[in-house]
Amino acid sequence: MRWALIKVCLAVTGMVVLAFAVPLALVVKEMAKDRAFSQAERQANALGPTLSITTDREQLLQAVLSTEAGAAGRMAIHLPVSGDGSELEMGRVRVGHEAVEITRDLGHAGITAVPGGSAFLQPFALGAGRICIVEVFVPEDELSRGVALAWLVLAGVGIALITGSVLVADRLGVRMTQPAQRLAGAAQQLGRGSLGVRVPEEGPRELQRAAVAFNAMAGQVVQLLANERELAADLSHRLRTPLTVLRLNAASLGEGTAAEQTRAAVAHLEREVDTIIRAARDAKPQTAGPPVGAGCDASEVIRERMNFWAALAEDEGRPNSVAGVRAPVHVPVPRGDMVAALDALLGNVFQHTPEGTAFSLDLHRSQDAVIILVSDAGPGIPDPEAALARGNDGDRDGSTGLGLDIVRRMAETTGGDVRIGHSIYGGAEIRVWLQLNAQPEEQPAPRDRRSARRRRRPGVTSS
Repeated sequence: MRWALIKVCLAVTGMVVLAFAVPLALVVKEMAKDRAFSQAERQANALGPTLSITTDREQLLQAVLSTEAGAAGRMAIHLPVSGDGSELEMGRVRVGHEAVEITRDLGHAGITAVPGGSAFLQPFALGAGRICIVEVFVPEDELSRGVALAWLVLAGVGIALITGSVLVADRLGVRMTQPAQRLAGAAQQLGRGSLGVRVPEEGPRELQRAAVAFNAMAGQVVQLLANERELAADLSHRLRTPLTVLRLNAASLGEGTAAEQTRAAVAHLEREVDTIIRAARDAKPQTAGPPVGAGCDASEVIRERMNFWAALAEDEGRPNSVAGVRAPVHVPVPRGDMVAALDALLGNVFQHTPEGTAFSLDLHRSQDAVIILVSDAGPGIPDPEAALARGNDGDRDGSTGLGLDIVRRMAETTGGDVRIGHSIYGGAEIRVWLQLNAQPEEQPAPRDRRSARRRRRPGVTSS
């Protein structure tokens, strides 16, 4: 917008300057010519009194030399001496006889071109029908004296007008574009999760109204998110009562492996509920991507979670394996998010496949990416795209559809993604790609996530 205003003002001012400067330049040139010929006419008229008194050669020659033009050798007199057409010429003559006769016949002053300039011819009546012609030579430089300077001044004035208009347009553009840029920057910050951003209500009236609307919208978003956090905290808090009953019942189960596993699961569930309540009560707005410096050892977390789920897998007769977790693999994901994602992936296997179904968890890494593969020998996932949509887990019964969404959001905070395919066992394969050593990508819009997943084809090697 700023450059558009400058270009418009530049074009308009340029046309105005040309519309006035060109005619003025021509007028200045004509005025210089008129001034030169007027001066020549005054020089010629200075001989009028002398010619009316005498035609003596010596006296006329002295009169010619007494003028400025005559002293400079630029004046001549064509004096007829008899009726046969012969004439006496005094001074340096530059015009031909025909031009002199034409002026004498016309009876008024005339101008004729001669080498090096122009000649002004002024007739004077001497009596007895005789006409004397006074010739004044006007050099070419006299015809254009002061024209170059006047044109230079006009050009300077035109450039000054154009420069001034550009500066004014630039200031007006800044006044209009800065509020618009601040509004656009605030919208981007709000999209990245900076919910406290606000826009000064400055600039033109339209942009002020837009800033007012943006600030109101941002305030409404903050209020809605606060209400959502309160609702999540309230809903999570309601789970405390049944959890307390479940913990008491688990405590009365006595001794044994199953009883210990049940009590451990209840304790873990209680810790997760407490974590949800604390996170929901936190008034700080969440931004896209993990905090700076956050991360965990994926190998250590995978070993821990597989050990946790291995006991249940043994009870249900599920063959399982884990690979690629002997060496530490640091990923830019908080430990709590990694634990929640792995529990969601492994929990789906136990929930949506029959007892005795085999599964495996593999960790692959490369220089810039880490891939976690969870494979099973179950019936598979009929609609992978629908399974990745929030609130929908395909056609599997008893699913809230939030498990894979938790995994997907964790992967996308690193610039990665989640894909669903067919495993080597014939069932489902969940592939989680985590990007390393790179800034998190901006979160794509919901309609663009499928295409973003299809575009990414990282190459990794098994560790």
